[in-house]
Amino acid sequence: MNFQVAIPIVLYLAIVFYIGYLANRSIAKTKASFLNEYFIGNRSMGGFVLAMTLVATYVSASSFIGGPGMAYKVGLGWVLLAMVQVPTAYLTLGFLGKKFAIVARKINAITINDFLRVRYENAAVVVIASVSLLIFFTAAIVAQFIGGARLFEAIGVPYKVGLFIFALTVVFYTAIGGFRAVVLTDAFQGIVMVCGTFALLFGIIRAGGGMEAISARIMAQDPALLTPFGAGGFVTKPFILSFWILVCLGVIGLPHTAVRCMGYKDSRSMHRAIVIGTFVTGFLMLGMHLAGALGRGALPGIEVVDSVIPTLTIKILPPIFAGIFLAGPMASIMSTVDSQLLLASAAIINDLYVGYINPDAAHNDSKVRRISFIVTALIGVIVFLVALNPPSLIVWINLFAFGGLEAVFFWPIVMGLYWKRATASGALASMIVGVVFFILLSQYSSILHGVHPIVPTFVVTFVAFVIGSYMSRPSVDAVKKVWE
Repeated sequence: MNFQVAIPIVLYLAIVFYIGYLANRSIAKTKASFLNEYFIGNRSMGGFVLAMTLVATYVSASSFIGGPGMAYKVGLGWVLLAMVQVPTAYLTLGFLGKKFAIVARKINAITINDFLRVRYENAAVVVIASVSLLIFFTAAIVAQFIGGARLFEAIGVPYKVGLFIFALTVVFYTAIGGFRAVVLTDAFQGIVMVCGTFALLFGIIRAGGGMEAISARIMAQDPALLTPFGAGGFVTKPFILSFWILVCLGVIGLPHTAVRCMGYKDSRSMHRAIVIGTFVTGFLMLGMHLAGALGRGALPGIEVVDSVIPTLTIKILPPIFAGIFLAGPMASIMSTVDSQLLLASAAIINDLYVGYINPDAAHNDSKVRRISFIVTALIGVIVFLVALNPPSLIVWINLFAFGGLEAVFFWPIVMGLYWKRATASGALASMIVGVVFFILLSQYSSILHGVHPIVPTFVVTFVAFVIGSYMSRPSVDAVKKVWE
């Protein structure tokens, strides 16, 4: 093990543990209900924390490991492709932020499914949403766990040992600290990500002898690496269209980013978060993917895509800086998986158990607290076991999970907020068609000629939602609760 590299990572993990401990003490002292505090942090986020938790939740293993690895393989075309993600904070907060916050406070919603329950007044909508969330979040969390273990591998820790350390850390602070631990660690992790990105990009340019020398080496390997369409024309126009839908517009429908719109303090916080979040997202996306692309000229010959960033870090940066940088992608992974883990737990505890099985439990904080800790830990254990035998290419696993969540949640959330004619039948039709259509197209993606399955899925689910809504009557009570 490279102990010089490991020391900053150990210190980072210790800080994360401590933040979880502080958040747990905060839960014990709060006068708010346990569910409100544990799953939404009593709606107290300020602008900076909101921006950093939104960015940190969205930026994941695919952004810090899988995506830059693809940029190394494909070239600058993948860097341009990654930049379509820059408006995500603006779109999420600008489109959902104010409306969602007002409605969530009015109906006392603490999860996305709480909103769906009140808006559509249909148990099937909530059950399908909860089950879909658990299925696709499992795939997404597996990708994050694999990414975390790969980072430990880079400093000489065996994969399974690294996976255990990563899983133990993130499950522990999420289980004991809830939403407040998640957003506070996200704010800290966002700062670590920015510092790590700057360190790696600067180190690669310096090690490669400057931009001119790096560009010359990349040109000698394959001139297509410096073109907008990448090596072998990999980045096609249909692929670019797909990314605009999948990782830009569609992000509005991701439950773990949309729920952030329920937890901020006031409008001023939201406006500040839009500015900070957009800037930080742009810096991270450009910095990390450019580091991957330029790494091809500084250190050619890395074969495994998911090993590109850890390898570049260890080979190029001095040990202490390598440790600081590796804490960056570690932070990006943890800050995504903790949010997904918490929402998966909320889907079981708040949306299903308290919502339908035992509603009286909402008034028994000690019981709900105990069950929440157990469920969060249990989900972490299940994902850990799945990740023991890792599939390859984190980026594709993550994009599959993204697409599945968007297929289920995008139109029910958007139409439920902005179309009074939306009905439970429309939501159900959109969800069922979305899951079936997306999974089928993912299995037979060759017939789409480079278009990601989410693009036709968006069109079909929209049509299904509109037809289903016009074939039924909207609930007058539900509409009043959202609009009046």
